[in-house]
Amino acid sequence: MTANRRFRNVTRIGPVQVATSYDGRGREKHTAACTAPRCNFSADYDSRAAAELAARTHRCPVC
Repeated sequence: MTANRRFRNVTRIGPVQVATSYDGRGREKHTAACTAPRCNFSADYDSRAAAELAARTHRCPVC
């Protein structure tokens, strides 16, 4: 079964997009995901600051 996520507050920092959504248990999660082709970086964080820090420090091996 796939997760039906509705992202809000989406921002872009370089090639990484940071967004906020709710997980399956109703908790707020923040996601950082690289949009470059063949880069598989994505992670969920508990705070928006942590997701934005990951986006700022991400060094894409593809770019």
